Amino acid sequence: MQRARIPSTGRQQRMSSTYPNAPIGVRVISYLSAKLCPRLQINRVLWFKCSVLGLTYIAYTCYHMTRKPISVVKSVLHRNCSTVTLPPEFVTPAGGGSNDPTAPSPFPTDGTWCDYAPFDQPDFNSLLGALDSAFLFSYAIAMFFAGFIAERVSLRYFLALGMAFSGVFCYLFGLAKVYDIHALWYFIAVQALAGMFQTTGWPGVVTIVGRWFGKSKRGLIFGIWNSHTSIGNVLGTLIAAHYVERDWSMSFVVPGFLMGVCGFVMFLFLVERPEIVDCQEKVADYAHQQRGSSTGSSYRRMEDSVSDEEVSAVNTEQEINERTPIIGSINRAPPHQDAIGFFGALRIPGVVEFSLSLFFSKLVSYTFLFWLPFYIQHSTSMGAKLSADVSTVFDIGGIVGAIAAGMLSDASAMPATTCTGMLAIAAPLLLIYRCWGSVSLSVNILLLFIVGVMVNGPYALITTSVSAELGQHSSLNGNSKALATVTAIIDGTGSIGAAIGPLLAGMVSGWSNVFYMLVISDVLALAMLLRISSKECSRRNINRRYNVRIE
Repeated sequence: MQRARIPSTGRQQRMSSTYPNAPIGVRVISYLSAKLCPRLQINRVLWFKCSVLGLTYIAYTCYHMTRKPISVVKSVLHRNCSTVTLPPEFVTPAGGGSNDPTAPSPFPTDGTWCDYAPFDQPDFNSLLGALDSAFLFSYAIAMFFAGFIAERVSLRYFLALGMAFSGVFCYLFGLAKVYDIHALWYFIAVQALAGMFQTTGWPGVVTIVGRWFGKSKRGLIFGIWNSHTSIGNVLGTLIAAHYVERDWSMSFVVPGFLMGVCGFVMFLFLVERPEIVDCQEKVADYAHQQRGSSTGSSYRRMEDSVSDEEVSAVNTEQEINERTPIIGSINRAPPHQDAIGFFGALRIPGVVEFSLSLFFSKLVSYTFLFWLPFYIQHSTSMGAKLSADVSTVFDIGGIVGAIAAGMLSDASAMPATTCTGMLAIAAPLLLIYRCWGSVSLSVNILLLFIVGVMVNGPYALITTSVSAELGQHSSLNGNSKALATVTAIIDGTGSIGAAIGPLLAGMVSGWSNVFYMLVISDVLALAMLLRISSKECSRRNINRRYNVRIE
């Protein structure tokens, strides 16, 4: 059978094309480039891929930036008032004073005078934990609906509106201090609504990136790209720490404002699908690239290769099956696709196991996210600002861990085994950090960095590369309308764990017991992946025997 000839994709083109369905910012840039630089030749596909990576990176950085301030501000909502400098109104003027014993004392007698009501109560840990739970349970529940909605609406509008409202509710939390609001229901309501709109982020960005990028080096690309989580945490921490001891309301107002501005940028420039700007890849081109590549195992090449006849069939009959390359299944979607349902997504092999593993992995990660600055301050003699600054080391380690997990997954084609290995190392490291982290500042930083690498590596890999892979599983027969649903199920299940972790940390008595809880959760996350990891190891042994026979 003769191979069907496909015309050139015309990648090297001027940015003078008009895209009627593109965002207004892209159309303006296209118009200006045509007028000002009519002879400019660029690789449009590369240009738009880089813009998508950059914009989605900024978007999810902002989502995490607005989540982090509460962990920093906890240290001033309730603190040891004996170590706090008295405000000017309580200081006796020079030469002043009175000998009258009945005269009111110029000094505060209430041991909670520096706290912010209603968090000045003895059960403040439970109240602070309730704020975390309001956000995280709302986030977890809404996430399952977010995937369903994301598959059926424009993701550009979905992200832009989600970012705008997330910024508004972050801003409203800070306004409580400005307007002297002390009602607990206000803080819980703001946190719950913020959690609901934050669910627009993850299904949106993962689905958009999954539409633009194929399997090649996916783990590495997603590993680097996923550093937005840690960068967002670091930025949120640094911004909050800058204001926390002067005016903690600004710790929320500034991130909320930045979130809204970036949401407007998404609305102007984010291209959610390659077809909108005529950048869809051709199946035949991808097949030739696969034949030219010398990397990967023989088993994987045997499973993923595409023959000339199959390329012809795909291009002439528009039939896509499990042997079609991933880019073709995304960008050459067969007609009349229906978005996959919740239970249909659960039947995809691996979705349940990775979801449960993420449940426990995210429990550990988010307990650190919401309680680490508070723990550092109470286990050492550091102040609120220094404790917040030191806690960013955990997120810096997370950046390295995400990249390392992605590279290992790409090299081995064994994502579950990669996760189990890192989780096995993380469990004893948590106890080591608890025992030795308070010895000195340098030891704390070193151990916290290593813990960040091992705890966040598996979490990042599951929520990015693994989610995208399962959302485009061969059992879907090329259906591209499953990625957001699968991503939402996996991240939603993980988010339930993220909600339970900080809540338990506020209820458990003693930091040692908190760390025992984290170690047990880490071991359970590992256990959830043992079956898949065993199958990956068996497949690798088959590959080796197959290679020996070939040689």
